[in-house]
Amino acid sequence: MSANGPAFMSPGVVEPHGLRRIWLCLVSLGVALIVLGFAAIGAPVVATFATVTVFGIVLLIGAAVELVSMVWVRRWASFLHHLLSGLLYLFLGLLLVDRPALGAAGSTLVLAVFFVASGVARVVFGLAHRYPGRTWTVLSGAVAVLLGVMIWRELPEAALWVIGTFVGIELVFNGVSWLMLGLAVRNLPRPQPAEPAAADRLARA
Repeated sequence: MSANGPAFMSPGVVEPHGLRRIWLCLVSLGVALIVLGFAAIGAPVVATFATVTVFGIVLLIGAAVELVSMVWVRRWASFLHHLLSGLLYLFLGLLLVDRPALGAAGSTLVLAVFFVASGVARVVFGLAHRYPGRTWTVLSGAVAVLLGVMIWRELPEAALWVIGTFVGIELVFNGVSWLMLGLAVRNLPRPQPAEPAAADRLARA
C-alpha cells in the first residue's frame, strides 16, 4: 500500500478498508491533478505567473495576520517582531502580486542555487563515504548540479517556464500517487465479519 500512495496514507496511519468506500473520490482527485499538471507543463508561463501570484496572496494574508496580532501583543519585543514580520510579508506579497515576472526571476535564481548547492553536497558525501548505493547518490548530485547550471545559464528567460514546469511535474506525480492509491484500495477484499468466540459457539450449540 505505501508504495502505491502517499506516505501518510500507509497502513497503520489510515485504515485501508475505510478508504475503500471513497476510492472513486481518490481516483477522481488523481485524474484531476494529472490533467492540471499536464496543463501546467503545456502552458508553463501561465503556470509560473499563477504560482507566483498565489504565493504573493498567501504572503499578504500572512502579513494581515501578523499586523492584526499586534493588537494582542503587550511586550515590546513581541510587538516589534510581529511588526517587522508583517511589513516583510506585506512587501514581498505586494511585489509578487504586482510584479510576478520579477518574483519568478528571483525564485528561479534561488532554485538554481539550491540545485547546485544540494548537488555538490550529495556528490561530496557520496565520494567521501562508502555505503551501498552511493553511486546513485553521486549520480543524482551530478544531475542536480547540471540542472542548476542549465537554469542559471538560461536566466532570465528560464524564469518564465521553470517554476510552472516544476509545479506541473509535481502535480502529475502527486496525481499518479492518488490515482494508484484509489485503484489499490478499490481492489481490496471486503472485510469479513469476525468469527464468534469458541464460548459463544458452545453456548449456541
